[in-house]
Amino acid sequence: MSTRLTIAVDLMGGDLGPRSTLPAALGFAQQHPETELLLVGAPGVLPAQYPPNITFLEASDVVAMGDRPAFALRHRRESSMWKALAAVAEGRADACVSAGNTGALMAIGKYLLDTFDGVDRPAICKPVPTSRGVSYVLDLGANVECSARQLLQFGLMGSVLAATAGADSPTVGLLNIGSEETKGNDEIREAAALMEASPFINYHGYVEGDGIFAGVVDVVVCDGFVGNVALKVSEGVARLLNEIMKKAAAESVWTRLAGYFAMPLLRKWHTQFDPARYNGASLVGLQGVVVKSHGSADSTGFASAMEVARAQASAGIPQQINQRVTDSLR
Repeated sequence: MSTRLTIAVDLMGGDLGPRSTLPAALGFAQQHPETELLLVGAPGVLPAQYPPNITFLEASDVVAMGDRPAFALRHRRESSMWKALAAVAEGRADACVSAGNTGALMAIGKYLLDTFDGVDRPAICKPVPTSRGVSYVLDLGANVECSARQLLQFGLMGSVLAATAGADSPTVGLLNIGSEETKGNDEIREAAALMEASPFINYHGYVEGDGIFAGVVDVVVCDGFVGNVALKVSEGVARLLNEIMKKAAAESVWTRLAGYFAMPLLRKWHTQFDPARYNGASLVGLQGVVVKSHGSADSTGFASAMEVARAQASAGIPQQINQRVTDSLR
């Protein structure tokens, strides 16, 4: 790896592509002149003038949002996503950020970077806002079905992220349909036994769905099917509340007046729970920092994902995860 931090950016991924990623990258480069950016994209996408800490790498292909992971792995080797991930694998960059196809990013990332010994599969992890701060939730869609051993690994990796973010002896909970010991399927109950026996996990117990945003634990562990559904439901509820508030505020003169006086509180609420602040999911378990931005993220959201990549590369998150997993196997 280079002595100066370098982040490889897939400019072409996501629903908006360079309309979102390029302004974010240019602004990030100006804000962090000490960090090098390797921008990967189609010829001519970069403007004539750009900050000196930017290097451009041309890519002749793009991973489409509808590409199947296996197809991308076989046929998209000249794509911006592949070349950005390859830069990390080859030591030319310390982290990769992409808003592109999640399945393809996971497949190509695993192929080029591989996982650490003791990690069966990488997982998607991101912080979510809670009434007590943030909690880290994983897996959010990489692994539809998980064994108890893999859930244990997720707990170990999530603990590293939470500890790096400032949690003291992070608590870990298993997402379940009830808090009683008898609830859940065989994998959940076996994973609970493994976590309770592990000296490297501060196991709290089962967490129900309503406990995620209450901040009951620092790390919430689940399989990718359950985690992705929980995440999408929460995003849908947030959008619904926003729409209801806007509609209510416009119903009459009185509601508009009430909305005017409530605006400072609403702005504070929006700032605290703005989805853009929490954009940037980590593909933990890979031998390198890979951050997935939401596909529809605007430039502010994509810049947040770049900040996540910068922070994790600076903290050496992959190395810390490797050490934690290695210690747990001894």
